[in-house]
Amino acid sequence: MWMTFIFLGTAALFAAGACATLWHSRWLRRLPPLDVPTPDETDTSQRRVSCSVVVAARDEEARIEQTVRRLLAQRGVQLELIVADDRSTDRTGEILERLAKEDARLKVVRVDALPEGWLGKCHACHVGALAAKGEWLLFTDADCWSKPDVLLRALRVAEREQADHITLTSGLAAPSPGLRASSLMFYLSVANWFSGVNRDRPGSHLGFGAFNLVRATAYRECGGYEALRLTVLDDVKLGLLLRRAGKRTRAFLGADDVEAHWGRCLWDVIRLMEKNYFAALGFNFPLALGVMTFLTLLTVLAVLGALSGTQAGLAAAVSPFFLAAPAAILARRIGCPWFIALGVPFVLPIFVCALLNSTFATLKNRGVRWRGTFYPLETLRAGSVR
Repeated sequence: MWMTFIFLGTAALFAAGACATLWHSRWLRRLPPLDVPTPDETDTSQRRVSCSVVVAARDEEARIEQTVRRLLAQRGVQLELIVADDRSTDRTGEILERLAKEDARLKVVRVDALPEGWLGKCHACHVGALAAKGEWLLFTDADCWSKPDVLLRALRVAEREQADHITLTSGLAAPSPGLRASSLMFYLSVANWFSGVNRDRPGSHLGFGAFNLVRATAYRECGGYEALRLTVLDDVKLGLLLRRAGKRTRAFLGADDVEAHWGRCLWDVIRLMEKNYFAALGFNFPLALGVMTFLTLLTVLAVLGALSGTQAGLAAAVSPFFLAAPAAILARRIGCPWFIALGVPFVLPIFVCALLNSTFATLKNRGVRWRGTFYPLETLRAGSVR
């Protein structure tokens, strides 16, 4: 009898999670298209908003040229592009210098040494922001490729919504079915965060490194990257600082508007998230252990339910597929085939493995190695924004 209650409880948990995500998914939308045409490049009567794009780049020779060219191709804005070359040892600096000679809007700032008490990316973003002159600052990753109208669309949403911060997730530059399913699973996991910021819920915050557009005055008022100097999840925590300063955020699904390279297989996702997942839990081992145990237990109970031969067990076995309903809705919004949503239950263990790998690697090494630099765990715990 007790196994019946456990199986039914498992099914109820998955059903409740799917229903909650369905409700929150109403606020997971794409960035709206332009409601009026892009201003004519030759029409000087229309004032263009000035925006400084800040990119922190370290050993990005494979993608940096296309990143820069696509950013310089943004339409309808007065643009300056600042790339902070953070101690690169490959051809990144050479490529940037060549591009700077082609377009005067590109400014390259070289960082040769990392000051004590800083993470490399946070320091590079800080240096880039200090050189920025625009009314708005866009922080974007060096491997992200943007559509030519995405910045103008974001600025128009900010004006309409009276927002100080617009953030977009990244789409996949090289999607495979497994990676697409994992991205859908990620969206489900942060659906309540989207819902919170887009409804202006107290305490809600969000930010994505692929596209963090911030009003310059709001950025400086909240402390900016100087306050984030030792924060691994700097993109999310920038949203937290802005929320604490009373600023409004709007978040959108990036899809093909902003594409990043996540790798080519699910193992790449686990590797790329090594520095992030344990940090997302505040480097709290009991919390990480609890989350991993809970998710693993749910997965095991679903499998045992399929083997039990009982109706309650069957309900537990099929219950993870309840998540496919909100996932299919999100798949349609980002232009992904709906049937990819059926793979969401199968990638749930991947997220458990990613958290396990992140927690184990961080504790084993007593810190995080990020882009060739080691940061002690004690330092990160003490300096991270909470």
